[in-house]
Amino acid sequence: MSLARNVDLLRRLPRLDGLRFAEFGRIPGSSSPLEEVTGFGDNPGALRMFAFVPAQLQKPRALVVVLHGCGQTAAGYDLGAGWSTLARHYGFALLMPEQQRVNNGNTCFNWFNPEDRARDSGEPRSIREMIAHMTETHRIDPRRIFITGLSAGGGMTSVMLATYPEVFAAGAIIAGLPYGIASNLREALDGMFHSPARPARELGDLVRRASDHRGPWPKVSVWHGSADRTVNPGNANEIVKQWLDLHDLPEVPMAETNVDGYPRQAWWNKDGETLVESYAITDMAHGTPLGVADNDQRYGMEGAFLIEAGISSSYHIAKFFGLTGWIPDAAKKKAAKPAAPAAPARSPAPHLARSIRAKVAEEAAEPKQQESRGFDLGQIITRALTAVGLMK
Repeated sequence: MSLARNVDLLRRLPRLDGLRFAEFGRIPGSSSPLEEVTGFGDNPGALRMFAFVPAQLQKPRALVVVLHGCGQTAAGYDLGAGWSTLARHYGFALLMPEQQRVNNGNTCFNWFNPEDRARDSGEPRSIREMIAHMTETHRIDPRRIFITGLSAGGGMTSVMLATYPEVFAAGAIIAGLPYGIASNLREALDGMFHSPARPARELGDLVRRASDHRGPWPKVSVWHGSADRTVNPGNANEIVKQWLDLHDLPEVPMAETNVDGYPRQAWWNKDGETLVESYAITDMAHGTPLGVADNDQRYGMEGAFLIEAGISSSYHIAKFFGLTGWIPDAAKKKAAKPAAPAAPARSPAPHLARSIRAKVAEEAAEPKQQESRGFDLGQIITRALTAVGLMK
C-alpha cells in the first residue's frame, strides 16, 4: 500500500481514530481453534478475548499473546501467521485479543491514544486482565509469558512491553513502532511515514517513565520489511535503539548473520543470552513474513499483510521465546521404539544445508560460556550437523 494511497484513505476518514483499511484477515472456508472467553475481568478497552489451549502443554507452562494488525481479526491473523498450529505443535497456550469497530473503525489497536498507551488504563489494562485470567485458569508460569504483534498490533506490543515490563519475559514487534513516540493521530502518522530519529537515551526514557519498573527488562525481537511503505522501516532501528538503551547495550551489533537468506543482528549480555535481535526482510512490503520453518513445516498461509518471504517469522519468534525445544509425549514414545534400518546417506536437502550454514555462523558468532576466546571449527560443524539430524 503506497504512501499516496494511505494519505488519500486518511482524508476520507469519518473520524480521526486510526487508519482505515479494507476487511482483511478473513480467510473463506477456513476455521481457527480460537474460542471466545467472556467475563475475564475489567475491560476498560472494550476488547474481545480469544484463546486456544492445546491438550498437551509443555512444562513449565507458557503463554503467547498475539495482537493482530489493522483490518484483521484474531482468527484471521491466527490462520495467516499460524500461531495455533505452533501452539499445538509445541504445547503452549495462546491468547489473541481482538479490537472492535466501536473502538476503531479499522480495527486497529489504539497504540497512540493517551488512555490506550498507559498502564492500568484502556486497552493495555484489558489485555493485562486477559493475561491474568489465562495465568490463573491454566496455571501458566508467570516467568513464561510472551507477546508479539503486527503493525498496530506491533505498536500495542511496544505499549504492553513498556507499561507492564514485569509481566513479559520477551516480546516480538513486526512492522511496528517504538513506545511513546505519539500521543495523537498526527504524531502517529509522522512516526509511521517518516520515523524521525531520536537519541537512544530519549527513547529509553519513554519506557522508563511508563512504569515504576527498573529491570530486568524483557528480551525483544524486531522484524521489518525493507520495502514497507505503510510503516517506515526506520522504525525498526528506533525500536532496537530503545531496547538497547534499556538493556545498556552498545548500538553496534555483536553479531551479524544470515537466517534463511535475510540479515539478522544480535546483541547479548555477559552470559551470552541474546537480549535484542533484529531481522531485516529484504524487499518485503508491510506484513508478517511467512515461510517453511527449520522443522520443514509451514505455519500459516498467505493473505493481506501475510507475505510469503521464505522465512517463518512466527516459528523464529517462538524459538526466540524458547518454546520450540519441547517434544509432545506421543512423539517421545514413537522415538523410544527400535529404529528401522538406516537408509543410505543422501546429500542434505537445500534447506538442511542452509540450516547447517546458519548454525555454523551462529556458533561462530555468538559467545560461549568458556574460558577460551577462540573456537574449534570442527566442533562447531559437528554440532551443526547434529542439530539438523545428520550426525548423532
